[in-house]
Amino acid sequence: MKQEKRIVDLIEIINDHNYKYYVLDDPIISDGEYDILFRELENLENNFPQYKKSHSPTQRIGSSPIKKFNTIEHKEPMLSLSNAMNSSELFDFHNRTKKNLGKKSITYIAEPKLDGLGVTLTYSNGSLVHGATRGDGFNGEDITHNLKTIRSIPLKLRDVGRKVPVYIEIRGEVFIEKKNFIKLNKLQQKKDEQIFANPRNAAAGSLRQLDPKVTATRPLSIFCYEAGLIKGQVFKNHNSLLKALRIWGLPVSPLIKTVKDYKGLKKYQEDLEKIRNDLPYEIDGTVFKINDYRHRKILGYRSRSPKWAIAGKFKAQQATTIVRNIEIQVGRTGALTPVAKLKPVFVSGVTVSNATLHNQDEINRKNIRIGDTVLIERAGDVIPKVVKVVLDKRSHGSSPFVIPKICPACKQAAHKSKDEAILRCQNLSCPEQIKGRIEHFSSKLALDIDGLGKKITNLLVDHNYLKSISDIFSLDKTKLKTLEGFGNKSAENLILAIQNSKVISFSKFIYGLGIKNVGEHISKLFEKYFLSDLGNFMNSSFEELESIEGVGPIVAKEVIDFWSQIENRNMVEECIIQGVIIEKKKVVEDQFLTNKTFVFTGTLYTINRNQGKEIINKHGGEINNSISKKTDFLVAGVGAGSKLEKAKKLDIKILNEQDFLKTVKLNPNK
Repeated sequence: MKQEKRIVDLIEIINDHNYKYYVLDDPIISDGEYDILFRELENLENNFPQYKKSHSPTQRIGSSPIKKFNTIEHKEPMLSLSNAMNSSELFDFHNRTKKNLGKKSITYIAEPKLDGLGVTLTYSNGSLVHGATRGDGFNGEDITHNLKTIRSIPLKLRDVGRKVPVYIEIRGEVFIEKKNFIKLNKLQQKKDEQIFANPRNAAAGSLRQLDPKVTATRPLSIFCYEAGLIKGQVFKNHNSLLKALRIWGLPVSPLIKTVKDYKGLKKYQEDLEKIRNDLPYEIDGTVFKINDYRHRKILGYRSRSPKWAIAGKFKAQQATTIVRNIEIQVGRTGALTPVAKLKPVFVSGVTVSNATLHNQDEINRKNIRIGDTVLIERAGDVIPKVVKVVLDKRSHGSSPFVIPKICPACKQAAHKSKDEAILRCQNLSCPEQIKGRIEHFSSKLALDIDGLGKKITNLLVDHNYLKSISDIFSLDKTKLKTLEGFGNKSAENLILAIQNSKVISFSKFIYGLGIKNVGEHISKLFEKYFLSDLGNFMNSSFEELESIEGVGPIVAKEVIDFWSQIENRNMVEECIIQGVIIEKKKVVEDQFLTNKTFVFTGTLYTINRNQGKEIINKHGGEINNSISKKTDFLVAGVGAGSKLEKAKKLDIKILNEQDFLKTVKLNPNK
């Protein structure tokens, strides 16, 4: 019992020192003294394993290497943020927020936008039960074993000063400090291993190690900034949540401030941009969130981002270099894209050697030629682009660049439609298009076929083993083993990955087909509307597609055009023949809103609009953007405008918020 008490005391003492070091930045003992305590705990636990506790700091590297990452569904989505690229857009955001809330003044929480990897930490009764990457916002990779190696993440929350919730999902950003990144790359060089391009890549790569012992050697840090689902606690505003996070032992950025109105937003943005390069870690902007949670609820969400928050982007960093050549790349949709091959130059923490030139109009507008000295920047600190040509340094005798109207891959004629600036190869058998389509189909957001990346795809297409997406499912080990780089084991692994990908959700399959303008979000809308019925989707009309909430005429036309090509229909049918199974969306038994069409207008307060739409979809109803004779109900919130007047003229039933809740049989207090 004496040993057990000492173990419990040591755990508490060491965790308290971790809190002082990582959260308060105020250590009271030396590293040597800390190590003595840690070794004593290790020795006691080794000698008396029956007293070992799951939240002991010695248990951070307790798991064995894994074979692959499992998927964890976020109880509440980790949404993206819309961007304010300049002060004018920041001003518009503030004015829009004031108007929608009917307020003269707004209080925001301002924070640095860390350039790391977004993660979520789930605590049940104060204990860390799992952690995951952001992933697609709805599902992430289970990296619990790696997150536990980060010493600043408490395995058990401190129940001191603020009661720990029964359940809480905490969002944070994992990053590597600049000085530690330099040390890490020096170590990688010494071990003759691959060096990292920038701290973000190093952090992401470290968290995706299959062996937690490798992750434990990486100098990872975390700042927590938000929460998802919370049970057993209620917070009125974001400030109180951040205070609680600190009390519970979670690191929170010291740069987070409370600011008021546009003046406060602008000053914080400018102040942070001034000190950006002097910070110990990389940041790529700011984040502004409304402090009051009640106001957040009123504003609600867009499809992929909250209306109550925005990311402020910094001015892009620039550098000069030389255009060594202009090459034409062929994409999966046949687009011929000119790419400037640059003399490598370091910009915003990354070595840049390529920059897209988009199309002929862009080349003409900027007057870009081979051999030119150009000013480049990373737009939003991500995508390299040519800002302008330094004409004073242009060599005599250079000539304008014109994109050839012949596809460089298949030598077929390329054409430009009236509504596009892009030349496209129309040959669906073009090898570069095939490669692009297969790579997209195999990607993480689609079928996620491990091992079928760009290099292997190119190899298989070049050897005529793959001529279509459906050919993936007829690959066999015998064929693969004839190719350079493939042995018995690697061939088996790829075939197994292909087999494991055959059961797929409707949205992932549709996304994987690469229909122009049909991304991840639109694919999910189709899944909801068609209830995962592939046949109905393939045979849908333009009018039906256009009527779906969030799907406009451009997307509808692209879908119709895709299915009008017999090659695409045959390819999909062949996938099904080869054993691909589209998971059916579960149908709710109580479909009492079937064949009922709703339109929303104005602001809802009890529930937000997205929640209302979800309820209608769940019970078989449909949602449209516009009023027509086919509309059954108009849900009119506060501030309803022209749609309300039109509904009255068409004699459409109008529901206020309470009427709507009764109609969908929802008790708002339940």
